[in-house]
Amino acid sequence: MSKAGESIERLLGVMKKLRAPDGCPWDQEQTHESLKSDLIEEAYEVIDAIESGNSSDLEEELGDLLLQVVFHSQISAEDGDFNFDGVANGISDKLVRRHPHVFGEVDVADADEVLQNWDAIKKAEKQGEGEKPASIVSGIPKHLPALQKAHQIQKRAARAGFDWEHIDDVFDKLHEEIEEVKDAINRNHEPDIRDELGDLLFSAVNVSRFLGHNPEELLNHNIKKFVGRFQRVEEKVHATDKDFKNFSLNELDVFWEEAKRAET
Repeated sequence: MSKAGESIERLLGVMKKLRAPDGCPWDQEQTHESLKSDLIEEAYEVIDAIESGNSSDLEEELGDLLLQVVFHSQISAEDGDFNFDGVANGISDKLVRRHPHVFGEVDVADADEVLQNWDAIKKAEKQGEGEKPASIVSGIPKHLPALQKAHQIQKRAARAGFDWEHIDDVFDKLHEEIEEVKDAINRNHEPDIRDELGDLLFSAVNVSRFLGHNPEELLNHNIKKFVGRFQRVEEKVHATDKDFKNFSLNELDVFWEEAKRAET
């Protein structure tokens, strides 16, 4: 057995022991349902580790995420549904099946063609299972953050050929949505305001997607930038022993510009 195999077997054994009658009371109580938030949290901690550039943190967080896979697999094994072997073999079979350009005789020109083939193979698999042809934009996790979900839906539609030809077209649509928001505000019609604001956000996602950026990552980056600048403004305010309400917006804006300059 390889070292990797030995490591997996050890982890599976540890998890099985934790869930055993003489194991850990907390681990014994967990269910698929109770672990949902843990799974999401661990995935986000992996992303934090990636962004930190710390390989030791990434190694640790990937282990925590792997634990979630092992945990759910053990629970299902106890229920007689499936086990870790089924999970691992299932994803291996899927990767081989959906990469015929690597494991078969299919030729591809680029990564875009790989994705098109992936979608076609996935669609064929579903039809082979007796299901109705799935929508191109179906199957995206409903609990994805809204920006990420919009991004994924737009990417799939674009791969099918439903996309703007030029960035100017995307901006025209964005400006159109801005005017529709203004019109709804002028009419003071709250349902339309909400609807048009949603269209505006969706169009903003389209701009970032068309230019090759992930809106979720962009917004998180800008949130981090705003927080850093605002905290510097707070430091300036606190240094005067006054409250925010004692400063005009223009005075606070001076602190803000100083915070921006400090970044460079």
